[in-house]
Amino acid sequence: MKNPHVWLAAVCASALVWPAAQAAAQSAGPAAASAPAAASVAPPDVAAPKYGAWGYDESGRDTSVNPGVDFFRYANGVWYDHQEIPADRTRFGNFDKLVVLSENRTRLIIEQAAAGQLTDADATRVGDAYKAYMDEARVERLGAQPLTSDLDTIRGEQTREDIAAVMGRAPLGFQSAIFDLSIGADAKDPNHYSVYIDVGGLGLPDRDYYLKPEFAEKKAAYQAYVAGLLKQIGWADPDAAAAGVVDFETKLADASWTRAEERDPEKTYNPMAVSALAAYAPGFDFKAFLASGELGSLDNIVLEANTAFPKVSAIYAATPIETLKAWQAFHVVDSASPYLSDRFVQARFAFRNHVLAGQPQIQPRWKRAVGFVNRNLGEAVGRLYVAQYFTPDAKAKMDALVGHLREALEARLEKVDWMSPETKAKAIEKLSKFTVKIGYPAEWRDYSALVIRPDDLYGDAERATAFDWERQVKRMHGPVDKLEWDMTPQTVNAYYNSSNNEIVFPAAILSPPFFDPNADPAINYGGIGAVIGHEMTHGFDDQGRKFDGDGRLADWWGAGDAPKFQVRADRLGAQYSAFEPVPGAHIKGELTMGENIADLGGVLVALDAYHASLHGQPAPVIDGLTGDQRFFLGFAQIWREKMRDDALREALVSDPHSPSHYRVVATLRNVDAWYAAFDVKPGDPMYVAPDQRVRIW
Repeated sequence: MKNPHVWLAAVCASALVWPAAQAAAQSAGPAAASAPAAASVAPPDVAAPKYGAWGYDESGRDTSVNPGVDFFRYANGVWYDHQEIPADRTRFGNFDKLVVLSENRTRLIIEQAAAGQLTDADATRVGDAYKAYMDEARVERLGAQPLTSDLDTIRGEQTREDIAAVMGRAPLGFQSAIFDLSIGADAKDPNHYSVYIDVGGLGLPDRDYYLKPEFAEKKAAYQAYVAGLLKQIGWADPDAAAAGVVDFETKLADASWTRAEERDPEKTYNPMAVSALAAYAPGFDFKAFLASGELGSLDNIVLEANTAFPKVSAIYAATPIETLKAWQAFHVVDSASPYLSDRFVQARFAFRNHVLAGQPQIQPRWKRAVGFVNRNLGEAVGRLYVAQYFTPDAKAKMDALVGHLREALEARLEKVDWMSPETKAKAIEKLSKFTVKIGYPAEWRDYSALVIRPDDLYGDAERATAFDWERQVKRMHGPVDKLEWDMTPQTVNAYYNSSNNEIVFPAAILSPPFFDPNADPAINYGGIGAVIGHEMTHGFDDQGRKFDGDGRLADWWGAGDAPKFQVRADRLGAQYSAFEPVPGAHIKGELTMGENIADLGGVLVALDAYHASLHGQPAPVIDGLTGDQRFFLGFAQIWREKMRDDALREALVSDPHSPSHYRVVATLRNVDAWYAAFDVKPGDPMYVAPDQRVRIW
């Protein structure tokens, strides 16, 4: 299934980092029974981190490394060699530092709500959700009992039509489906909503895990995990059932599009009358499926990986009913495990976190509880978060920075030598229409209809899922809510949304090392400036460029301009595809194309804006470092990250972002000013001849 923070239906909303990477430890690693209770944990640190005297941690630099050999190590090598990844995480770096900070801050807010110390309208709801999660004794007493209704429904199915109808309930609870539904702005009519449908059904991170021999061990472990969960619920002949489930998913994987193919917004926009679906993809009861998902009156739908639909429907029709039911039962238990007793929690952690991503230890329960509340009542917590941790001054300074970056990008667009004047004018017009959202939403989400009980964790999770889906269904025929945010203020990330032509910066990312009002301006421009430039450039990357200034999927380019762009993009993709972060696993240049373009554009635009901010005066030299040197060090500092090998292998096939090391070295080798700043010469490993450097924006 697609991550809802990264894809809004078929419309691209490109995030700075893959949200799943931040959430992985939380979503799949509930606490063990031995985890300490919240009351016994030391008070969390809620102070923003500090990096050196002027915004850069010089102690983390390895000056024994020539900048032209490996700039990531030159800027971060000592930090990397001494940094340990916490046992309950799969990665750790400066992004994660802020994730931990946000986690600590929201924990205090949530625990205050649980203690009845807050008067906010949603405080009771927030506190009760946390109490329900932290009541481990009650969860343990219930065991598998909360699953009874969902499993009885599956056991009672007699036909494939019955199964399709139950699958249709997936957006409303713990059931799963082989087709994924979502509701978002229509790519060609962004002021109105459309329902999107795509193929799904896979329990492993990517189709490669089923089809590539290098993942055979993980696939075998997955089959054992499926069998183990089926055994726990008393499913008949669990080993044979698990073999059938994995064989079924392998066939689905083979029929599915690759992630790189799914990135093309033109290929994934395929409107169709609902009445035509049955003939287009016979073998699956789409009518019953949509009716169960509260979409029975739907006339039209947009298919994403459209050519996969007939194949997936045929696979479904040819699969024994008992295998389909076993598939459903496994996925119900897998999805619900975080809200069940310890035996389910441990089984899920052992496979999804430990085997797949190499995480040694489960997270303490309070972290899981905080993640649960943030996901399901995110804006209620966010409203309290910004009141305590986000100032009007920070918002004003960000507004000013965004203005400077916008001016720099416009100047750069005007100088592009490969684009026709007509297309260039339209690109500048699109930039002028960018909407900028900083800190928090102008209107907060209304949770008053969501029922949360302090003694019903499973029910709370199920009702929260249904609440969000029904909220989307009810507004489906109205105008698109342009004020809505797709991340909460306490999320450490940023994104560009093509359908709204907007860039969005939640409050939690506006902290050091990204943004520090007291830091050297070069550091801020290399940090948050590059982030702002990154999100702006997404409007003109290989996906974003296909949407006009009003957020409409439309071809606004001159006939000769797109091929020139593609030549440059392909060259950049080839550079990245040559990198092999772990033996036998290369970066997928096509999958990471948009993020790589945005990283390069972000650095160039931020550097231009930094130079403009000097108003013709020379930058001061600090600790022997010039302004440009500090800028590039600041950029490298935000990508300090260390990652476990299994998690890295998973990211290489599923994450549209390149690994952090390469977000530094692969980007800067295409930036002329970096060569000048650090005297990088031919023969240095990072050196690329000027005529081979990729120049897009």
